[in-house]
Amino acid sequence: MLIENHKPDFSKIPKNPGCYIYKDKENNIIYIGKAKSLINRIRSYFSGEQSLKTQHLVERINSVDWIVVDNEIEALLLENNLIKQHKPKYNIDLKDNRRYAYIEITNDKFPRILSTRKINKEGTFFGPYTDGYQRVQLIRTAVSIFKIRTCIKLPKNACLNFHIGICTAPCIKNVNEEQYAQQVQQAKLFLKGDIEPTIKILEEEMKNFSKDQKYEKALERKRQLEAISNIYDKQKVELIKGYDQDIIAMLKYNEYVIFDIFTVSKGIIQGKQEYRIEYSEDVFEEFLRRYYSTQKIPFEIIINQEIEDKEVLEEYLSKLRNAKVIITIPEKGEKKELIELALKNASINLEENKTLIELQQALNIPEYPKIIECFDISNLGYEHIVAGMTRFVDGRPDKSGYRKFKINSTIGQQNDFAAMSEAVYRRYRRIKNEKGQYPDLIIVDGGLGQLSASLKSLKALGLKIPIIGLAKENEEIYIPNNATPLNFNNNSKMMLLLREIRDSVHRFVLSYNRKRREMKLRDQFEQLK
Repeated sequence: MLIENHKPDFSKIPKNPGCYIYKDKENNIIYIGKAKSLINRIRSYFSGEQSLKTQHLVERINSVDWIVVDNEIEALLLENNLIKQHKPKYNIDLKDNRRYAYIEITNDKFPRILSTRKINKEGTFFGPYTDGYQRVQLIRTAVSIFKIRTCIKLPKNACLNFHIGICTAPCIKNVNEEQYAQQVQQAKLFLKGDIEPTIKILEEEMKNFSKDQKYEKALERKRQLEAISNIYDKQKVELIKGYDQDIIAMLKYNEYVIFDIFTVSKGIIQGKQEYRIEYSEDVFEEFLRRYYSTQKIPFEIIINQEIEDKEVLEEYLSKLRNAKVIITIPEKGEKKELIELALKNASINLEENKTLIELQQALNIPEYPKIIECFDISNLGYEHIVAGMTRFVDGRPDKSGYRKFKINSTIGQQNDFAAMSEAVYRRYRRIKNEKGQYPDLIIVDGGLGQLSASLKSLKALGLKIPIIGLAKENEEIYIPNNATPLNFNNNSKMMLLLREIRDSVHRFVLSYNRKRREMKLRDQFEQLK
């Protein structure tokens, strides 16, 4: 049905439960929703006050279609399938607000254990872990106790880990595939939080070593037991230990909400995730539907706000899980304390988000600047002209994303503009070719000249990425198509963040320049010998 005069013909929309589908002028599906009464739900979009996100959606609706079903549960199941198929622009797209690391045990013939930020179908993953030290300790403990290999490829000869007793060396066939599989299975139980079998093994070995007067090995087992205790005792939650739970707290700020999720496995907090989403009237219920379309569904979901049709959502999630699911909104006790813990984390993360929201609004850029990349040039006369790029995610350095560039286009001349143009072009040509993720904002260290040179590179690649120049002298911000710089309070959180990002790339590129100079001097010295 086409929409005329900004409203559909409500007389033609059925009262039945079902799914409604909004399309734009190009006939692209931009939103899919479910309703227990299609006419009432669709009418609500075109009457009364709406959130900013809903206003933007309604402005783009050109036509509406629907599919009638028998009940709300069928509507929820259909909505889930349609969203997965069409991925509409205005439905919640759940991108984790942080790139937490996981522990992976690979699916190799003789699996290895490692830390990773990428999840795929090639291994077994544990986490995410918000505490890097805890993750490292878990890996070290698993390697030490279960003797899992860490090498990328099986070497031809046994490595140091075998000789110091923390690997069974499948590389030299010191252990067969079946024996090694038992080691791996025990390690997986340990990482899942089932630590009792591991504790029993260690206690028995400690006693035997002590009995045989092998006191150093006995002391080693004692320390491993203490390490396990320290890792897991800190996370224990005084709840019934027979089932899994998720703790989900939502906190609103202006037109955004923060969701903090704690995953609790039989009484132990296994990890935390965070999402930042534009606010809409039924954002909590929609978030739960979208989140659990891809995540493991626990027996109990503890939340901090009332939601519409809680019983219907419980029945829907129970069908997806093929087992009972309950949604709890605690008013007191231990579960309430867990919600308060999640809210505390959300509040801390919201403060960080506020700065980026302020930056988005001040610069009038279309997307929340989750990923920011910053470029700087360093040279010493006509030699050693290099560029550096630092990457910040959610306002924090992502050092795995830092990049160095040896500039080739300005050999024998000092041209910062050309150098900046080359670095920006090479960076985003590669992302374009590899179909990687572009930043939400680019910062170049400098004024109009550096900004103009960078814009030419983006234009040559056919890219439209928000970009600014940050001049050092007066901390002025230059934006495209405007010769007059913007000035903000230099002590505002937004400007403090921009300077932090700019200073990070300055230090990084200077370090690279210094390293190249040292390498050249060393080569010259070697030639003189």
